[in-house]
Amino acid sequence: TIPTLRIDGYVIVSADGMLANANHEMPGELKFEGDKQFFTAALDRVDLIVHGRNSYEDHPNSPRRKRIILTRKIGTIAPHPSNPNATLWNPMGASFESVCGHAGVLSGTVAIIGGPVVFGMFMDDYDTFWLSQAPRVQLPDGEFCFPGGSKHSPQEILAAHGLKAGDARILDSVFDVSVTPWRRMA
Repeated sequence: TIPTLRIDGYVIVSADGMLANANHEMPGELKFEGDKQFFTAALDRVDLIVHGRNSYEDHPNSPRRKRIILTRKIGTIAPHPSNPNATLWNPMGASFESVCGHAGVLSGTVAIIGGPVVFGMFMDDYDTFWLSQAPRVQLPDGEFCFPGGSKHSPQEILAAHGLKAGDARILDSVFDVSVTPWRRMA
């Protein structure tokens, strides 16, 4: 990664570590106002957002945010056909440094917002990974948040990549939804 970029990840998962249902969609059961406010405020502060074609944030500011969308439908890097703030990127054809340069972001904070393949690409680069959890939600046929299935919990995977949990913060006390910062140890 580019030394002048800070890489932060963001996801909300069910009790069983899922970020989406079997249709690769974030179900209503995983949407909580407190988490939405936390996530929206975080994205308003970052310089660049990176996500796959199924991941996006459905907020009023979304079209104004500079972003990179991963896709296999192009060879390297291309402008998005309808969003001037978005760049399409095939990681098999161009480096992360190249696409960041094309997007005009060589310093600041990058938010990685999913899905699993995108999260996996940056596992050893996160400065902080913000893991929101909805402990009362189960998605047994869902899509696990990180690549490789659900043999390990999201927490075990983050720890295996050198991240350490900080103090959790409650985002929704009615449903016990919390966010925990997982930070890279120096």
